[in-house]
Amino acid sequence: MAADLLISEMTVGKRFKIGVVTLNAPTKLNALSLSMVEGLGAQLHIWANDKKIAAVWLQGAGDKAFCAGGDIVDMYHAMVATPHTVQAEVCHFFTQEYQTDHLIHTFPKPVIVWGDGIVMGGGIGLMVGGSHRLVTERSRLAMPEISIGLYPDVAGSWFLPKMPDNAGLFLGLTGAQINGRDAVHLNMADHRVSSAKQTQLKAGLANLSWQGDNHDFAMLSDFFRDHELSIKDKDVALPEGYLSHQQTVSDLCAGESLQQVAAAILNQDTDDPWLQRAQANLRAGSPNTAHLIWQMIQQPPADLASAFRQELGMSCRCAESGEFAEGVRALLIDKDRKPQWQFADVNQVPESVVRHHFSSPWPADVHPLRSLGH
Repeated sequence: MAADLLISEMTVGKRFKIGVVTLNAPTKLNALSLSMVEGLGAQLHIWANDKKIAAVWLQGAGDKAFCAGGDIVDMYHAMVATPHTVQAEVCHFFTQEYQTDHLIHTFPKPVIVWGDGIVMGGGIGLMVGGSHRLVTERSRLAMPEISIGLYPDVAGSWFLPKMPDNAGLFLGLTGAQINGRDAVHLNMADHRVSSAKQTQLKAGLANLSWQGDNHDFAMLSDFFRDHELSIKDKDVALPEGYLSHQQTVSDLCAGESLQQVAAAILNQDTDDPWLQRAQANLRAGSPNTAHLIWQMIQQPPADLASAFRQELGMSCRCAESGEFAEGVRALLIDKDRKPQWQFADVNQVPESVVRHHFSSPWPADVHPLRSLGH
């Protein structure tokens, strides 16, 4: 197993174990490499069929992040080497990532995700599929792909449209960060617990009455509910987030077109730091991405597997177009933060460009994710 993924097992009850996976790249905020994604998927398949494994605990190394997204520098070099093509390396990474994400969503045993610290992009993909998603007073969640010319993938087309009050559209268009309380409200997490109690919670799992069947799901829900932070618990420096702006977000995103919504957000006269950051992200972000987000929320896929299949094509198209590479260059390679997007603003993006991103690079019978969900 690669050093960037640590695998262990802890004994619980009298005859069961919990499989523990640690994303082990703390200097990169546990950003997902191809080896991590492949290794996690392979280990989950093993544990799914191991009767001694009652549940899985997924965490990140260090105290700064669960996972800050994908390690996309290698993909950048592939995109630059063969521009304007559907690159095999890029498609392979996303294929492996989406297969692993789908496996978490459909895993037959509880998957507990310790979502402490930064949880962004690919980290969201790992977290949202868990059965018991834990956030803390330090959790910072976001889907900031508009800044790199991608879009909120990892099933974003599945869960963002389900959010209330236009929240999914706003979070996608602005990459706005939300806190743990927001995440529970928006069904991106299940329980808010103290970051200081990770060791205590793990120890408590050993004393539960594990049965190795569906009983364990409800048992865990009761256990974590008993350890939730309550209103009387003082969240020291709880980061500002969505709930204090709920009505404003709903109103700003009530327009009938992307052009109307983008104008409403950008023209909002505000001195609120959270809204100002959201405005800045949209203003500097890819107009292509904004259209992809609008379209996937207006016409969400029929089911989870369909979402991943559609997104694989969209991600490969973003790489093909050069928009993804330019976003990565500006943010992570040259770090000039001055991406030269293909179009100046959302009013300039042709409908044909948007349609092309939703066209699959493969016939259905050879799609890399054709067997997903079957």
